[in-house]
Amino acid sequence: MRRRSFTALATVVALSVAVAGCNRGGDEAGDSDPIVVGSTLSLTGAFAATGAIHKVAGEEFVDRLNAAGGLLGRKVEWKVVDDQSDQSKVSQLYERLISQDKVDLLMGPYATPNILSAMAVAQRHGYVLPQHTAVLAPQLTYECQFPAWSIGPTPNSFIPNQLFDAVATLNPAPKKIAVLTSQSGSAAFVSDGFGDDKAGVLSIAKERGLDVAVNVHYPPTTTDWAPIATQVRDANPDLVIDNGLGVDAVNILTAMKQLNYTPRKMFALFPAPGPLLAAGAQAEGMLSVSMFEPNQATLAKLPPEATEIVNDFTKRATAAKLPYTVFETQATASWNAWQILTEGVKAVNGTDQKKICDALHEKGVDTTFSGHLTFDPKDHNFWPTTQTLKQIQNGDWVTVWPADKAAAPIK
Repeated sequence: MRRRSFTALATVVALSVAVAGCNRGGDEAGDSDPIVVGSTLSLTGAFAATGAIHKVAGEEFVDRLNAAGGLLGRKVEWKVVDDQSDQSKVSQLYERLISQDKVDLLMGPYATPNILSAMAVAQRHGYVLPQHTAVLAPQLTYECQFPAWSIGPTPNSFIPNQLFDAVATLNPAPKKIAVLTSQSGSAAFVSDGFGDDKAGVLSIAKERGLDVAVNVHYPPTTTDWAPIATQVRDANPDLVIDNGLGVDAVNILTAMKQLNYTPRKMFALFPAPGPLLAAGAQAEGMLSVSMFEPNQATLAKLPPEATEIVNDFTKRATAAKLPYTVFETQATASWNAWQILTEGVKAVNGTDQKKICDALHEKGVDTTFSGHLTFDPKDHNFWPTTQTLKQIQNGDWVTVWPADKAAAPIK
């Protein structure tokens, strides 16, 4: 097996920066060495719980790919490095993967800040970068980054409108809302808009005649949730919207429970799904965004391979002792990203980065869980969204909106 040097000379690196990505590869079908995909993931640190999901999904994909003959007749090897949930480390690690480890292909990391750092390196070297989870399209300007999760080119408008359309069908429909917003860049745009585009939950609620009774922005480092819970309880809104991350919604529910208060209806933007289910009756009826939930009604519409993937993931996630072992949005985004990468390679019969990028723009890609994806650089490659809303019903996440994709009606 050919060994990739960890000590490439600086002069060679400097000369190769402009051409490394564009000219690597070509027709490599006769090469017996593995095709190496390099990436970082947050395997430790604040993002580790979600990073572990992407690791299990990626390992499953590569194993299935190699069992089917690999890529271009060659085994695929995934070299994944722990970025420790530290954005400052990501650029250095991707530089090493490209310039020293000489990887053939790249896969993006988890979390928007890390993806932006990786994207800058990929652009500098001319590499294609599929990425799972950065959805704020205006930030992702590199024409050869390909999103595996799309909420369209203006997610700050799409998410509120989808939510308000859904809850408007309830009887009675919400009239008074509370908006709680993490100041994280991965969430605040849904409340406040982004850049010159000020559309978001707050402005769209006003346009729809909703009364915003509570409007709180909280730092991601918040540990005392009692003041926020008290404001919500005192306002007693019809709908609480938490545009937050991870376990924010669980912390808010816990603080509310200590006040003997349960919200009538609540939405959590990008939550950790397992902890919310573990919150029990307090979280019943919780709404959130989704790309895919393995509800039987949904799986029945997909080829048998989808059920095999879902079941295998659960086995692997259980063995890895993940707290939530269901193949849902994060795993789906990961699967899409790997399909974008490998189908691009197949389309050009090689690993030439420019050819892969052009082929994806020209042909798009078929995915198992999100259908055919098309990539338009004018929209930063963000394809027409397939996002749905899910709800906790009887202790399980169920797709409830839009109606034509729902496994159960919204409650």
